[in-house]
Amino acid sequence: MSDLEIRPAAPTDIPAIVAMLADDPLGAQRESPDDLTPYTTAFERLSGDPNQHLAVAVRDGRVVGTLQLTIIPGLSRRGATRSIIEGVRIHADERGGGLGTQLIEWAIAESRRQDCRLVQLTSDATRTDARRFYERLGFEASHVGFKMAL
Repeated sequence: MSDLEIRPAAPTDIPAIVAMLADDPLGAQRESPDDLTPYTTAFERLSGDPNQHLAVAVRDGRVVGTLQLTIIPGLSRRGATRSIIEGVRIHADERGGGLGTQLIEWAIAESRRQDCRLVQLTSDATRTDARRFYERLGFEASHVGFKMAL
């Protein structure tokens, strides 16, 4: 197995990231890899925000994983900063080989570097494998999440 690099995403990575976001039953319903315009706009917004870290895992020059890490300063928990991990995706060819663990470990290490006191994430309730994966890494299903489409 060749070396893996985890680095900030570049604009040229957008097609590969979007393809991974769309490569499952849920993503296929909500992503549009044929029109990258909204993703390019979103990438520009993310790039301009120092609290947003869109990372990619690259092996042999190919993007094989991604996640977004958001740093959130706050007043609760005695003024603690927290991070949120979102959009974790591993290319189908790489699943089951430990890459997801490496990406999450990178996000946790970056959260510590940013002085976060809590790392949180959500996973769709239908993603039972993802839930087991996060629990194996030490995450606890401690809260009930709510969302509202706007």
